[in-house]
Amino acid sequence: MKPLVWLLLCALCLPSPPALAQAPQRVNRCTNAQGETVFTDRRCEALGATSRVPPRTASVGNTGIYRAGCARRLSELTGQIRDAVSAQDVNRLSSIYFWSNVSNATANHIIGRLESVVQRPLIDIAPIYPESAPAPLDPALAAGDAPQAPARPRPVGLRIEQTLGSTATPARTVFGLRHQYGCFWITL
Repeated sequence: MKPLVWLLLCALCLPSPPALAQAPQRVNRCTNAQGETVFTDRRCEALGATSRVPPRTASVGNTGIYRAGCARRLSELTGQIRDAVSAQDVNRLSSIYFWSNVSNATANHIIGRLESVVQRPLIDIAPIYPESAPAPLDPALAAGDAPQAPARPRPVGLRIEQTLGSTATPARTVFGLRHQYGCFWITL
């Protein structure tokens, strides 16, 4: 009987299975040296690649709960989206939403959608550009003058690439962009 008791006590002292086997797998989007996109559950550095969505560094006056002003550049807006998703903070994400002329019922629906966005792991944030229309012929070109560089179109939205829960199933959310009061805002 004593050997059985000792065996049970030894079994209780053994470490439990690793928590990683039970934790949801994170999917990283990496760019390798050849410029190709690679999706992996390992760290990008382990593959000799760089992360597509690098971690955001805190800037002066825009850290913690207090936010100094609004996003005046698109890069600030994408950083705020990244911060809200990484903190799983729907309030932070809703603070950059353009709420003008939104009814209570619509606001509840929007908050529900924003909540689902912050609950999913972030892979990428990419700008969406308008469909390009052919540029009108410039009379200066007909006269033989040097052509001017075409103006770069402004993005009209942001595409948020994520995964669903513990699976690697892709999920995509498209936010519209609104430039109002000198600031960038997201819309659905």
